[in-house]
Amino acid sequence: MNKPTPLNCSQCVDRLADFVDRELTETEVAQVEAHLDRCVDCSQEFRFEGAVLESLKATLRRVRAPESLRERIRAMLGSA
Repeated sequence: MNKPTPLNCSQCVDRLADFVDRELTETEVAQVEAHLDRCVDCSQEFRFEGAVLESLKATLRRVRAPESLRERIRAMLGSA
């Protein structure tokens, strides 16, 4: 595999959400990882965004959708 083209900070930050969601190509992942390895500021941003995402996920796991919404979703899935 060829060495990926280095990203600047703006390009890296623009890709962080997709990086966290695992929606980047193999080359893009390598680019982001290489940038995060050498850039303290972007690494801090990545850790911050990751912490926010994990907190949000934890909160949403504790919230139960109203039964009426769950029934409508089941009905829509059943008719699909």
